[in-house]
Amino acid sequence: MALAEAYGLTLDPWQAGVVTDWLRTDPTGHLLATDAVVVLPRQNGKNALVESVELFKTAVQGRRVLHTAHEVKTARRHFLRMQDYFQNDDYPELKAAVKTVRQTNGQEAIVLKNGGSIEFIARSKSSGRGFTCDDLVLDEAQELTDEQLEALRPVISAAPSGDPPTIYMGTPTPPTSPGTVLVRMYKAAHSETPPQRLAWLEWAVGEVGDVNDRRRWRRVNPAMGIRLREDTIEAEATSFSHESFARERLGWWDVPTDSDTDFPTDEWRKCATETPASAGYVSYAVKYGFDGTHVSLAACLRPDDPDQRPHVELIDYRPTKAGVGWIVDFLIGDDPQHGGPRWKASLGVTIDGRAGSPVLIQSLRDAGVFQRVIRTPNASQVGEACSAFEQAVQQKQLTQFAQPIVDTATAYAKHRPIGRGGLFGYEPSRESIDTDPLEAVALAYLIAKTSKRQPGKTQKAWH
Repeated sequence: MALAEAYGLTLDPWQAGVVTDWLRTDPTGHLLATDAVVVLPRQNGKNALVESVELFKTAVQGRRVLHTAHEVKTARRHFLRMQDYFQNDDYPELKAAVKTVRQTNGQEAIVLKNGGSIEFIARSKSSGRGFTCDDLVLDEAQELTDEQLEALRPVISAAPSGDPPTIYMGTPTPPTSPGTVLVRMYKAAHSETPPQRLAWLEWAVGEVGDVNDRRRWRRVNPAMGIRLREDTIEAEATSFSHESFARERLGWWDVPTDSDTDFPTDEWRKCATETPASAGYVSYAVKYGFDGTHVSLAACLRPDDPDQRPHVELIDYRPTKAGVGWIVDFLIGDDPQHGGPRWKASLGVTIDGRAGSPVLIQSLRDAGVFQRVIRTPNASQVGEACSAFEQAVQQKQLTQFAQPIVDTATAYAKHRPIGRGGLFGYEPSRESIDTDPLEAVALAYLIAKTSKRQPGKTQKAWH
């Protein structure tokens, strides 16, 4: 803290406490926390925490730091802040310690003469490969996926210091985010036996509660009255939904509970696979949301081998403002297994939802898709699809990839009764969740199970 203050960064008491916990060591001098996490609402000063820590680790300890963020622009902004310390005429000691500064966008780095360095990258499926460092920093950790972590974590496996921590900074992961890592760490931190080497520090409320209670604002926003204005929070409370405000400003974790869904999520997880059936014919389903904002495209493969299970998958999920061209292009594109356009080699294409169905159907017809291939289900058929799909999940009669959008939908999918025969569709238990991708998958599954279409059969003419 003294080092940071000497170079113009004075930490708030709460920030000093976080830094102290991150740097705490055992009697042998090794860091106590291998995973150091701070989670709190936005604009409270998380960046100052890591600035002070990175300054100390590089300039004093000569350690090599890899700083990552979800977006290139975020990593770039942090690089510019750190560069101000090392290229500032007011700090000649730091400036003299610099060996080189690399400013190439996306490859920024500050390398010091003592062997310390900070490199800045945006995360991807393969980012971090080829790096070796002592400290891994994960900014915007609420967006961090397991795939990204798998690519990044090995950079500290052979840390020159032999004492490699990982620092996570973020806000509660939104239900619609692809991020999976921070939610899992949250559950571990709040379990009966939290990991011994996890330093989990958060500012949060336990429930949505009264979003207008200013005492709660102050309790979970330590920078309120310092760099965060009360009238700014008041404006957020007025304009956000209660759930959004609680999550974004009060640090509330919107983690699903059993009461949030009617879907068999445990059985769904057991249907996950990385090696699904690959030979067979595919059905497709397009589902337009009730509010018309998004559209889902799903598929189900019916295996040629009767001993294998059908495999369902969400192909894409986009705003309806993206138009229908991408769906048409996909369906008229070449089928990689059978040749010819996908629609022609399919078991059928079902299109549901009033928002964009007529335009899409006409566009497909204009592109040469046969009318007999296209299906437009009624409400009862949607209900039959959801019912058959859930039964298949409960009996583990299908496989699926662990796709965050679909997994989130299953965690918040309540049954929406259709008619009086026990049929149902899905509706979300949270206003920020979309369960339409789940209905799309169910519709694709029903076609695969019931279609009489034989796309690979050659028709012969009688003479």
